[in-house]
Amino acid sequence: QLVESGGGLVQAGDSLTLSCVGSGGTFSTFAMGWFRQTPGQDRKFIVGMSWNGRNKYYHDAVKGRFTISRDNSKNTIYLQMNDLKPEDTAVYYCASERRPYGLGTLPRDYGTFGQGTQVTVSS
Repeated sequence: QLVESGGGLVQAGDSLTLSCVGSGGTFSTFAMGWFRQTPGQDRKFIVGMSWNGRNKYYHDAVKGRFTISRDNSKNTIYLQMNDLKPEDTAVYYCASERRPYGLGTLPRDYGTFGQGTQVTVSS
């Protein structure tokens, strides 16, 4: 089970940090990532990180502004979002890969999602 938190309403240019806590003792062996979805659109893969943190993927839309990190001692991943733009407005979902020890760079490898947290960026 994955539970996100940290969403909210911010202004353009602001920063926000999302958190995602996972349950289970094998959290540290799974690649983790973040997806986002806007109304009427498919869920889009924006950030991923391998189980050991050595490989990271960033969609061009967020590269240079968003940073993914993990703290396995807390079963938690984070998404630091800087210089937010109105087009970042979406429901953000934390996700884990279906199998352990993955690279976390391909959306098709993700199979477990949290309930989502809303991020709204006003102009």
